[in-house]
Amino acid sequence: MTDAVAHLKNHQPKHKYLIAIDSDGCAFDTMEIKHKECFIPNIIKHWKLQPISKFARAAAEFVNLYSKWRGANRFPALIKTFDLLAEWDAVQARQMKLPGIPNLRRWVEEETKLGNPALQAWCDSHSCEEAPDMHQALEWSLAVNVSVTDIVQGGLPPFPFVRECLDAARPQADLMVCSQTPGEALVREWEEQGLDKYVFCINGQEVGTKSEHIYHACQGRYDSDKVLMIGDAFGDLKAAKANNALFFPINPGKEEHSWERLHTEGLPRFFDGSFAGDYADSLLHEFESYLPDTPPWKKG
Repeated sequence: MTDAVAHLKNHQPKHKYLIAIDSDGCAFDTMEIKHKECFIPNIIKHWKLQPISKFARAAAEFVNLYSKWRGANRFPALIKTFDLLAEWDAVQARQMKLPGIPNLRRWVEEETKLGNPALQAWCDSHSCEEAPDMHQALEWSLAVNVSVTDIVQGGLPPFPFVRECLDAARPQADLMVCSQTPGEALVREWEEQGLDKYVFCINGQEVGTKSEHIYHACQGRYDSDKVLMIGDAFGDLKAAKANNALFFPINPGKEEHSWERLHTEGLPRFFDGSFAGDYADSLLHEFESYLPDTPPWKKG
């Protein structure tokens, strides 16, 4: 993926504005089907969580869909799921030993390109006996991709008003995809819907973090107040903040309304310079209410 990073670093702007767009759960209504039908069944199968399957499903859904961790890379999200299960009194009552993942924890802390290529390279240089958790993580992650290819078929369309926003933005801004989904799936999904023509680059997890995507694309080329990240998760907000960029939230469960609002008021404000300040603060305050950090089973 060195070439993909180089492509970003060598990007020559055509406009003075840059817009980065997340994909799963933001531009496309793919989060629910991918996690509920692909990720979670494979977590239960490959990590042998059948005795606590209902708890594993609830924890994984909370982490990946209904909490402040929504949109996180699959490997940190997996670790967070295990951590929530370890703290859950109902799981503790089952006296089940959860997977030990010391090497995976260390790898997630040290590696920035958290994708299968980097994990495969790590496993190629370490035996299964030496690091069984890493080989198990690779087996699980590869199985997830197979399930996504098999189940997420037919070309799921983007949310309403996504095309209208892209049409409105393209004459004034350079657009790129900024995601932690594997690149192969991103390219397929954007090409299936004919949306790839709007963007100069489609960046997945193999290219690095979302913060790195924006940094490599905009360093020394765009003023920070002319860079906008569109996303549905705190990871997208973090990427924007890391680059002093603006952020427009696509609120989970209110995606259609959010995209319509972006089209009617968000983009006009971005281009006329009135986005920052009170307007941006009000968007963020509303967004934070959709993504709690306390799971429902801890609320009594």
